[in-house]
Amino acid sequence: MNTIARKRPKHLNLFQIKLPVAGIASILHRVSGFGLFLMLPFLIWLLELSLTSPDSFATFQSIAAHPLIKLLLIGLLWAFLHHFFMGMRILLIDIHVGVAKAQASASAKAVLAVSLALTLILGVKLW
Repeated sequence: MNTIARKRPKHLNLFQIKLPVAGIASILHRVSGFGLFLMLPFLIWLLELSLTSPDSFATFQSIAAHPLIKLLLIGLLWAFLHHFFMGMRILLIDIHVGVAKAQASASAKAVLAVSLALTLILGVKLW
């Protein structure tokens, strides 16, 4: 047995350690899922407004035209895209594809890049 005791931290300060890209992508996956879950009633309400009647569709258009609502919808668009692509990455890792450190880091960077690029492209169309 190893007689030299290693010094371990008594607490883990997430603001002082440097997380790898995969760790940051994983935390963002959880945050995006939580945000999507919280905003689901709002999105369902907007869907109902858009489908009920021509008058409610006009109400939907006036709500969706507000700049803050557009920013919120772009944020939700990013959350959906990031959660989707990160979920695909996690499913691939579950079947042992891209498990090596270099591949895992590259796939996490790809998830971040693709989700941000698609958010930018679709966000410009939404605006």
